[in-house]
Amino acid sequence: MVELIPDALPWRDVYKLLIGAIVPRPIAFVSTVSKDGIRNLSAFSFFNGVCPKPFIVAFAPMFRGQDGQKKDTLRNIEETRQFVINVVSEDIVEKMNLTAPEFPPEVDEFEVSGLTPIPSVDVAPPRVEESAIQMECELEQILQFGDGPGSGFLVLGKVIRMHVRDDVYVDGKINPDALAAVGRMAGDDYVRTRDRFKLPRPALPQEKS
Repeated sequence: MVELIPDALPWRDVYKLLIGAIVPRPIAFVSTVSKDGIRNLSAFSFFNGVCPKPFIVAFAPMFRGQDGQKKDTLRNIEETRQFVINVVSEDIVEKMNLTAPEFPPEVDEFEVSGLTPIPSVDVAPPRVEESAIQMECELEQILQFGDGPGSGFLVLGKVIRMHVRDDVYVDGKINPDALAAVGRMAGDDYVRTRDRFKLPRPALPQEKS
């Protein structure tokens, strides 16, 4: 078995280990607006839930690899303390991918992708109309780890309103077949969520009397 010490490797090599080992990863398609009202839309695959009460979600934007600066999404959240997480399904994943380049701040990725911005209820950033699940979030906390390329942040947000498409919300639960979410692998690879299997959670063994 190969033994690896991350601190002894270049950060790009560690990044390859991270995205190859932690799979599949859910995708947060984050919409924000700058203090000047410029819309931004960007996808992050370091994304997960934290807890339901309060409903906290987290995603982790890294410093930009090309110049070591903060990404537009992070700067917008620092300025406005608001964002929307849009879930990525099979039907919008190709349009999501069009937002991947690190565009200048003045570029509106809604226009680049052809996706439709619609007003949120409680926050300023728009939602992606084509997304089956949209979470309006207020910033709770930002944690920074390291500085410059290879380093990054953990953004914690409180979901204050959730929008779920009718066919996806069934009997108080999310219908995974209707959602058809996609996940991120390494490189250019993605994964569908169609191939699933059940594994009942075992109960604790009965104590002997």
